[in-house]
Amino acid sequence: MKLLLHTCCAPCGIYPLRELRKEGFEVSALFYNPNIHPLAEYDRRREAVERWAKEEGCVVSYPEYRPQEFFQALGKEGAAPQRCFLCWRLRLEQTARAAQQSGFAQFTTTLLVSPYQDQDKLKEIGKESAVNGGVKFYYADFRPGFRQAHQEAKNKGIYCQRYCGCSFSEAERCRKSARP
Repeated sequence: MKLLLHTCCAPCGIYPLRELRKEGFEVSALFYNPNIHPLAEYDRRREAVERWAKEEGCVVSYPEYRPQEFFQALGKEGAAPQRCFLCWRLRLEQTARAAQQSGFAQFTTTLLVSPYQDQDKLKEIGKESAVNGGVKFYYADFRPGFRQAHQEAKNKGIYCQRYCGCSFSEAERCRKSARP
């Protein structure tokens, strides 16, 4: 069965891709992340995904980078966690549409590997996006593989970012690291 894997970054893609293949899925990926800022960061993450995908033999689609889609989806909301929920919705709805248009029966996301994300909210948004997109959302708790996959990425020299991607999270990270 064909499944489209929304991919936020290479390190987070390692474990879900392997687990999905073990489950018998024919997996392709979608690197749709208009939240990533600035462009140089987007480019670093995309290059890392390209490298990882080549090593794993995974086909990845790369829609045009349009950060304005992220800011339009947020409107005036800049505070977490609402900002995050709106961002996840934007990316999962696009993934569901892409899955339906390309003949995939299901989709899921690498966001489910992160111990820093709200699994219940991701599952809810995924299911809603599936209904709107006319495909199924495949939920799996990929968190058990997070640390090992990130260590593997580091060992291979694959870029591991220090923030989720958006300008808001980068500012929050900088504020935290500046504290005494």
